[in-house]
Amino acid sequence: MDACVKAGLLDLAGHATGHGWPVRRATAALGLDHARYHHWALRRDAGRLQDAPPGGHPLHGLLAWERAAVVELFEAWGEVDRSHRKLAHRGSRTGLVHVSESTVARVLAAEGLVIEGPPPREPLPRAPWPDWLEWKPNRVRAYDFTHWTRAGRASIAILDVVSRKWLATLTSAEETSTQVEACFLAALDAEDLLDQAGQRATEALREAIASGERDQVHGVAAGGQLPLLLAISDNGPQMRSHSTREFLAGVAIAQQFGRPHTPQDQAWIETLFGHVKGEWPHLEKTRDPGEPDAELHRVRSDYNGVRLHAAIGYVTPDDEHEGRGDAIRQQRRDGLAQARENRIAYRRTTAPEENQ
Repeated sequence: MDACVKAGLLDLAGHATGHGWPVRRATAALGLDHARYHHWALRRDAGRLQDAPPGGHPLHGLLAWERAAVVELFEAWGEVDRSHRKLAHRGSRTGLVHVSESTVARVLAAEGLVIEGPPPREPLPRAPWPDWLEWKPNRVRAYDFTHWTRAGRASIAILDVVSRKWLATLTSAEETSTQVEACFLAALDAEDLLDQAGQRATEALREAIASGERDQVHGVAAGGQLPLLLAISDNGPQMRSHSTREFLAGVAIAQQFGRPHTPQDQAWIETLFGHVKGEWPHLEKTRDPGEPDAELHRVRSDYNGVRLHAAIGYVTPDDEHEGRGDAIRQQRRDGLAQARENRIAYRRTTAPEENQ
């Protein structure tokens, strides 16, 4: 509170007491605490009615030469360390100044100095779909691992990107190329594609896929030797391993990897795990190592055959995968149009009081 306001309140209280009012009654009428009145009166007599600056001067406060040393530290090492935390430790390492990390941040802020962070990475363009790819079920698949931390297990899932059908899953204590191969074989067998995979896997196509060179696969595909399907994933070591590449080449499956630190490139499989863990939360709570495998098979059946999927027009993945999706969506559009016509016809042929 400003000193002139305090002086005015003291004068009012003094005027009231000079006319016979008790001090407590006068301060109560002014909304002023009785003890505070006496404290202010003593301070006015001592000439210290104005509030002192906040903060005070702590005995352990930073010294002037230490502030200068922090600035010197910034000028010498700021471009190298690029962090106030590292600068604080750098000061101790060089013996220049010993201060906390937060002190470095406060001193630099007070001096108007800004630590430049690391330069942003150059954005990488997303890899386009290959020319030979057809956008229909059983042509492009996404796969990834997820973890059940409490149970100590990891699961791999394979998803059809077009129909969103969850094709296969495998739960294990490990996540290696062995689990990738086993799960892909199960997915191919479930869709009766194993024989077709053997027929597609010509020597030239196997060599092109095994090389890991996208252009080489395109060259072979342009000659009429098309891969069976495309498998997309992140850059995990299981996906990038030589064993996985050789296996997929043997069943004529080409690979495409997302950009590093960009899960949106394989958003289909990422959202699968998000939906599963969000809609069946008990999966993350179990500590029984055998439960995730059994539960995921039950959940996969519900996900494919019962749950309506917004991304494919609110039909089930089974409907879309087996070609019923268009008919179901058209049936709904026809039903909405017919219901509208029925409502119009009803209101045209009934009395107004009935049209409510």
